Amino acid sequence: MELDNVMLARMLTSLTLGFHIIFAAMGVGIPVLISVAEWLGIRKKDPMYTLMAKRWVKGFTVTVAVGVVTGTCIGLQLSLLWPSFMKIAGEAIALPLFLETFAFFFEAIFLGMYLYTWDRFKNPYIHWLFSIPVVIGSTASAFFIMTVNAFMNAPQGFSLVNGAIVDIQPLVAMFNPATPSKTGHMILSSYATSAYVLAALAAYKLLKGNAHEYYRKALSFTMVMALLFSFGTALWGDIAGKYLAEYQPAKLAAAEWHFETKPQAELVLGGVLDKDTLEVKYSLKLPYALSILADGSPNSVVKGLDQIPKEYWPPLFIHYLFDGMVVIGMYMLIVPIFFFAWRKRKKGQTPRMLLRAIIWGAPLSFLAIELGWVFSEVGRQPWILVGYMKTQHAATTADNVGEMLVLFSLLYAFLAVVSTAVLRRMFKDKPVQAELQ
Repeated sequence: MELDNVMLARMLTSLTLGFHIIFAAMGVGIPVLISVAEWLGIRKKDPMYTLMAKRWVKGFTVTVAVGVVTGTCIGLQLSLLWPSFMKIAGEAIALPLFLETFAFFFEAIFLGMYLYTWDRFKNPYIHWLFSIPVVIGSTASAFFIMTVNAFMNAPQGFSLVNGAIVDIQPLVAMFNPATPSKTGHMILSSYATSAYVLAALAAYKLLKGNAHEYYRKALSFTMVMALLFSFGTALWGDIAGKYLAEYQPAKLAAAEWHFETKPQAELVLGGVLDKDTLEVKYSLKLPYALSILADGSPNSVVKGLDQIPKEYWPPLFIHYLFDGMVVIGMYMLIVPIFFFAWRKRKKGQTPRMLLRAIIWGAPLSFLAIELGWVFSEVGRQPWILVGYMKTQHAATTADNVGEMLVLFSLLYAFLAVVSTAVLRRMFKDKPVQAELQ
């Protein structure tokens, strides 16, 4: 594969998004768990839940700092690497870009108040109230930035006349058909992933023999949240599937290796594709499932790739990305169900195998988000702005993109090492027993 400017720009943008989304997901989800934990601590008069909030918010500040740096890199790269795209998007979708910055400032202001006002009020609910704007700001930030990505998949709210953008309607561009599925799915998956990250920390301590009640309560609490948010993510996946069937049938058909337009379409899991005959072998086929996903009825006609010009077919390997998301999503649902089933049947210590499964849930949930981003972006190809601009026409013609790729790779490696070291140092030799005294 020739590494021309277009491919190098795509690689650098993918690297930045892939690294940023790790910290962005935690930046969106962890405030929710912090807020709920503190509320439970006040309501139950249980200092352990309050301590969860205190410890988690310390780590959260590190993820925010790295998220700000990598988010800034994304903004810089959009302008430098994709100038033609930003010429259109910068005008049509400028409103949510501005609102995303405002939401972050809103979150940062109240995060500072939240951090430095512990035990300053006779009524503890006053301090807890400072967490609400942090939750709103972080979630709103994700919502606004996801509307930009949604706009790339379902552009509207403007007209393109002789290469010039006219008749701009910012709210129409922002609330495009892709907005509900994109924003809801990303926000809920961030909540679920954050719950798994915090659950994995508690499970790791229990696995290492630290059976303090704090970790048992933290594990139960985070598993409840993981179950709720994983279930919500799965439900929102159904909304996303119906959006794809109506507005981006090529992406859905490529994801499911659905080559023939027909009713009662089956959903294909796994398998090997013969690229010459387009025959799928060794797959698991679920009868009617694709028709139900696409339109809610087993008899619904699902558009296949046979009705789409081959030059507009997305890369067919996105099938495996879709399968990966589905399998991991099922895992994220099953693990909490087993956890609570065991707790109900046999009260006592959680089996080591189940603790390991919870720990594995954290990296797998991040993997699902990464697969989802690649599926969304690659599945939109050859378009950067569907129906208006192809990716190859949007990339910069400037030199030295390869050198930028190397430099940013080194930056992200540095940030990964430093942030990990800081987080480890932050909690090393600081047992919860000492903090509870």
